[in-house]
Amino acid sequence: MKKIFLAALWFISMVGLSQAADTAPIKSDPAWLTESRASIKAEKYDQAIKQLQAANETSSADWNNLLGYSLRKKQTPDLVGAEKYYQAALKIDPNHRGALEYYGKLKLINNDLSGAEALLARLDKVCTFGCEEYSDLKEAIQKYKARK
Repeated sequence: MKKIFLAALWFISMVGLSQAADTAPIKSDPAWLTESRASIKAEKYDQAIKQLQAANETSSADWNNLLGYSLRKKQTPDLVGAEKYYQAALKIDPNHRGALEYYGKLKLINNDLSGAEALLARLDKVCTFGCEEYSDLKEAIQKYKARK
């Protein structure tokens, strides 16, 4: 019984390793990640894009996700660019919760409801006990359906 309990605790601790754009920084985060998250939180997306481009951490799922997010949210959105970076983030980490949520929201912007629902289904599998990213995308899909 003790082994099952410890295994369950380990599993629960492992759920949620990917971070969304608005996740609080961890002390071990690299400076580019902390700085770009702060810019995003302040809605300074062009500044975040410059910080991320300067870091050039192309092998990081977080870097790709945040760059995609910033491109999607900036004053004149670059939706094609955002999609490219979300896809790159998910290629690096297929379970990246932030990229799954934000890519789903991009799908809705592009009127691709089935694509957004497919990403929601992936989030449902990743978020075993539920997570904010799943709830947020589910709510966005519900609002999208209500407008149609």
